[in-house]
Amino acid sequence: MIKILLTRLGHIKNKINIPGNQTLPMDTRLFLLFSVLVLTIIAGVVAILFITGTFTAGLEESKRLVENELNHSSSAISRQYGELSVQAIDFSRELTRSMEAESQRTGIPLNKLADHPEILEEVISAEFERALFTLQKSKSSGVFFILNATINPALDKAENSRAGLYIKNMEPNIISSSSPNFIVLRGIPSISRQNSLPLHTQWKMEFDVKDAPYYHRPLEAALANPDLPLSRLYYWTPVTSLPDSSEEVMLCSVPLVDSKGNVFGVCGIEISSMLFKLTHLPDNNIFNRLFCVLTPLKENSMDFHQSMFAGGYSARILSRGGDILNISDPSTFYTYSHKDNSFLGLHKHVQLYPEGSAFSDEKWLVAVMVPEKDIVNSITTLNLLLIALLMILVIAGIIAALVLSRRFLKPINEGLDIIKSADLSSAPRTKIAEIDNLIDYLAVHNQELYEKARQENLSLSILDEFLENTKELSPAERSVFDLYVKGHTAKEIAEILCLSINTIKTHNKRIYMKLNVASRDELLLYINMLDEIGIKIIDN
Repeated sequence: MIKILLTRLGHIKNKINIPGNQTLPMDTRLFLLFSVLVLTIIAGVVAILFITGTFTAGLEESKRLVENELNHSSSAISRQYGELSVQAIDFSRELTRSMEAESQRTGIPLNKLADHPEILEEVISAEFERALFTLQKSKSSGVFFILNATINPALDKAENSRAGLYIKNMEPNIISSSSPNFIVLRGIPSISRQNSLPLHTQWKMEFDVKDAPYYHRPLEAALANPDLPLSRLYYWTPVTSLPDSSEEVMLCSVPLVDSKGNVFGVCGIEISSMLFKLTHLPDNNIFNRLFCVLTPLKENSMDFHQSMFAGGYSARILSRGGDILNISDPSTFYTYSHKDNSFLGLHKHVQLYPEGSAFSDEKWLVAVMVPEKDIVNSITTLNLLLIALLMILVIAGIIAALVLSRRFLKPINEGLDIIKSADLSSAPRTKIAEIDNLIDYLAVHNQELYEKARQENLSLSILDEFLENTKELSPAERSVFDLYVKGHTAKEIAEILCLSINTIKTHNKRIYMKLNVASRDELLLYINMLDEIGIKIIDN
């Protein structure tokens, strides 16, 4: 009977008190579980970021910024150039009307001015106020008119010299509307003196029109298309510099045509490179080297040396010797490449001429671009920041998994240690309902077994046999047995004797076999029974 009762108790607590084969600890298992959960969540987040294009969002955001700047710049440039074209046409009409009135007074036709150089100074001087008013009204950087005549036809190179007037505003209204700084670039010196205007440091009396598309092209268009109105004959030059002048400008030239259809010169309005830059400076805080360019389009390429630039950074320094930039079709941006330099950006066509114009076949682009490496660096920086944040999130998740697993298992481990202790009835609470219930159950069950064994009036011969068997223990086994008698657990015994837990397990098996018991509980039951009848197995 006693064997049956004690064997049942052994089945309940044998594995708790005497550890079996070592496996992965529960805290490690829980830590790995939490870590896998964290990594799975992070992997899901990364997959979502890839699917939604978050890693390329920097590229899309850059495109949006450039596109907004392009829309703003193209609209502003189209409006400005359209207004200046209208004012240049009005200037041509007013000059023609005024000069025709003077022609009727003198009796000299306007197309015969070349035969009467003696009246050119008077004719040009009479139009000074009109030119100055047009300059102020247009808010441009200069106005001019060129007559098909020269004051000194006998001079060398007189065939390429033309009389006229060119007034510049060195401080266009975009900078200062209250105190403009007017100066004479071309014209008769007496006009400058009479109107108290200084001469430009690069002043010349007449225009050199040898290589002057702003002079020849509108004249040729007017002669070739006599039925076209002035609104279809004006011409915008690519960026150019007047002979003996260093400043780059664009000129809107309109032919001067009298009421009889005679073409006797040209007039127009200037936009300097500085005025263009100040008017159309990109407003962007993302790319410091973003710039806007107005350029003629020729066979899917552009020439920076014929282009107007606006921006804190000028790409023209990268285009030496008039080299061409080729335009490649975009994936996100257009690519504008030149030798070892490459720009990314967007462009759109801008209409400088109306339909039916003599120059409507000339295409112009407004482009907003930035050096390619600036965009690449910006996107790389954003992605590195995003990856760094994800790595920080992974590390924080793993640390959290480690902390949570330890905090979660701490009361469980404490409960297991309590279960392994000798006196379950006085064990403290773990505040985990399941473990506290198990401790209560084991305490009650142990007590029931103990009381039942007492009630069976166990034979003293069994106890005597137990005592006799203890003599068969080896010294090492006896050391372990004595510590069990004192109430130590297998783990504590291993620490006291400085042995491994496996060695203690080996001793346990031999002790149980020699004493004919099945577990530590049965072993302690015999010891307690002997103690109750006054037999001490070891001396304290």
